[in-house]
Amino acid sequence: MTARAPHGGGTGSGSSGAGTPSRMDHTSAPVLEALEHYRGAGHLPFTPPGHKQARGADPRVREVLGDAVFLGDVLASGGLDDRRDRGEVLRSAERLMADAVHAEHTFFSTCGSSLSVKAAMLAVAGPHEKLLVGRDAHKSVISGLVLSGIRPVWVEPQWDDERQLAHAPAPEAYERAFAAHPEARGALVTSPTPYGSCADLAAVAEVCHRRGRPLLVDEAWGAHLPFHPDLPTWAMDAGADVCVTSIHKMGSGLEQGSVFHLQGPYIDPVLLSSRADLLGTTSPSVLIYAGLDGWRRQMVQHGHQLLGHALELAGRTRAALEGVPGVHVDGAGDLTGPGRGAALDPLPVVLDLSGLPVTGYQAADWLRATHRVDVHISDHRRINVQLTHADDEDSSRRLVDAVRDLAERADSGEEFASSPTVRLPAASRLRMEQECLPRDAYFGRVEDVPADEAVGRVVAEMITPYPPGIPTALPGERLTHTVLRYLRSGVEAGMNLPDAAAPDLSTVRVVVEGADEAAEGGPEGCAAP
Repeated sequence: MTARAPHGGGTGSGSSGAGTPSRMDHTSAPVLEALEHYRGAGHLPFTPPGHKQARGADPRVREVLGDAVFLGDVLASGGLDDRRDRGEVLRSAERLMADAVHAEHTFFSTCGSSLSVKAAMLAVAGPHEKLLVGRDAHKSVISGLVLSGIRPVWVEPQWDDERQLAHAPAPEAYERAFAAHPEARGALVTSPTPYGSCADLAAVAEVCHRRGRPLLVDEAWGAHLPFHPDLPTWAMDAGADVCVTSIHKMGSGLEQGSVFHLQGPYIDPVLLSSRADLLGTTSPSVLIYAGLDGWRRQMVQHGHQLLGHALELAGRTRAALEGVPGVHVDGAGDLTGPGRGAALDPLPVVLDLSGLPVTGYQAADWLRATHRVDVHISDHRRINVQLTHADDEDSSRRLVDAVRDLAERADSGEEFASSPTVRLPAASRLRMEQECLPRDAYFGRVEDVPADEAVGRVVAEMITPYPPGIPTALPGERLTHTVLRYLRSGVEAGMNLPDAAAPDLSTVRVVVEGADEAAEGGPEGCAAP
């Protein structure tokens, strides 16, 4: 963790930290102001959306959603701004966001970080060009590989066998990968992980820049990091070239609200914008834009105070949960250090339940059904509860009381049925051979076969425990018995595999045997990468 002046840490107009007052007016929120002006001016739209400022919406829908949703749902061009965007409403909001976090360029996305990370990848590499990618990447990255035809060079995460948890790959792993593949166009790192573990981004950036290559960071869980000095260093401060972050995850934005930031000489901002335009919607949600814009203003003016309170609350909540018998709260001593993460974000609170006769899947379902408490991630031995600046003593107390009740009921042996054992092997046995490009396998000739017959075949789909959404098997990998046994035991225990053709894994989608010789899957078929 690096101590530094917080971006947006001040309470006055335009304070952006680092000891230098910004010349930009951060009391302004251009999207919100334009929306307010649109409504106040009494515009009469003969354009989409067809509900016409709520007038045409079903009264039953209006009763549930409220009219404010419809009143804020206007065209971005020809509504919020004129038809040629001469008011530069969106551009002004993006410039303010970039200024708030000391990036050179910022781009808004209403399609989530799933789009943003694909745009970043496409700005760096093209079909059949190599990109170093941590094998702990989110499924959105794998989707980007499928769509682009980029050739992944997998960089192995750091695996904690004791806790059965993956951390971002070490800088040395990227150094070795570049040495073996000097033609690689850049590197992609996921940090923080969904469990709060952070990579040594400064060291990875140095590895990349020494070769004149860019570093892309999927920092979807790190929107808050720039705004308090006691949080791990965020990607731009660490030297990353592109940083993708989801404002809806740890910030105050609406679902699908994402931004990606750019700095440095390695990626042309016009090219990056073009790649995003290639993938993005032509009908962006002004509601999502407004959420992004308002969150930036909130963080610049009050972020230091809000996040300081959240960190203090997280400390008390962690201590209270650690006091629950059978529950262990993973802290810096568990998730950072040699072979683990370089820093820890304390706001994702990871509860290890291996001291209780209950799985994380069972715990998540029971907490929701019994206490109406929804957790973020559940796996075979953990649940992850995410705290933000929105939490307070009441929400913390309700969480702690629910977990305490869970522990008491689980320990009594009366509440939970015995769950099947998830057969999670050592990390080395989870890795499978990449026989062909993800794109070629996915778009090739495929068939669904009974799961037992899929062993030894090349997978043509993503099979992803969700959340957090990191594929265990992906297109182009040759399925092993060990991995199949793990996934099937996980499904029996409650694992969710929403992207598999058969989520119960009764069948697996595989490449038709012989399709590689016929090259039906693409320009090179399913040949070894």
